[in-house]
Amino acid sequence: MDEQGRRVRRFEAPPTIRSLFMLETCASMISDRKRPSFGNQVEISMRRQGETAWRARFLASDNPTGIDAVARREADLAIINPSVVLTLAYRGTSAYRRPLPLRAITVLPQRDFVLLAVKAGTGLTYLEELAEERVPLRLSLRGQEPNHSIHLVLADILAAAGCPLHRLESWGGRVCYDPGLGDAPGRLGGVVAGERDAIFDEAFPVWAGPALEAGMTFLSLREETIAKLTALGYRHATITPELCPGLVGEVQAIDFSGWAVFCHAEASEELVERLCVAIVDRFDRIPWDGPGPLPLERMCGTFPEAPLDVPLHPVAERFWRERGYL
Repeated sequence: MDEQGRRVRRFEAPPTIRSLFMLETCASMISDRKRPSFGNQVEISMRRQGETAWRARFLASDNPTGIDAVARREADLAIINPSVVLTLAYRGTSAYRRPLPLRAITVLPQRDFVLLAVKAGTGLTYLEELAEERVPLRLSLRGQEPNHSIHLVLADILAAAGCPLHRLESWGGRVCYDPGLGDAPGRLGGVVAGERDAIFDEAFPVWAGPALEAGMTFLSLREETIAKLTALGYRHATITPELCPGLVGEVQAIDFSGWAVFCHAEASEELVERLCVAIVDRFDRIPWDGPGPLPLERMCGTFPEAPLDVPLHPVAERFWRERGYL
């Protein structure tokens, strides 16, 4: 824009124009909630005109497939939600049998928890009681995304509490994979209709309130279960009435916060620096789970909404430190 607010034409080389056209049109398409036919996740590759090899490959998905792609050098940059999945891969715990050579670049803030909600009248207070009392719950889990991080995280939580899904089914429980988040008609609606007894999922800001209004209770985790999970790399979180209006008392839970942006430990220094520069350059255009532009000052530390338990790539660490964000 010029001083009068008029759009100034930018003169770019044809390959740049074509690439920008594709990037901006993709940005418009993935933001179009009225016409979501093509989806809202992208895979982007970059190279110079005339080259045969792609120089950089970016994954904008949010599931653990990006972990493996970056570790195998099939992608250069990926985003994982929640941040803890990157921690598990870096440590070589949970589903990861060995530590993977990954490093963080930054983490986009988003506060979230794993909610273990049961209908009124079950008498349950702690998740561990599910196994102790062999309660035959009809449990609703996320159905339309079989590779979503929530399934990996829930598997660890349930195993630590002594009630993995196969045990739940062994004493008469039923696992139902229903589409949508926790407040979807077939999930919270199923509880209200008497067709489901429990909902386990993330996306706390979306369905915690409606679940409480429907009379559901959030189960806590006992100290021994939390200890097992924190040993793997998870973060303990306390959900309070201040965080969740309508909640009575506190709930001991597992954190599901942050979208970690990461790369291979041996990623090109030039690439990592360019990525950091691009984040700063576009910080006022990149959307995030909050008002205003990206809060760069909260994206490299230990903030609750942006947990980062994996070392930054050395270039990223130097970049953020030099700019006063570390």
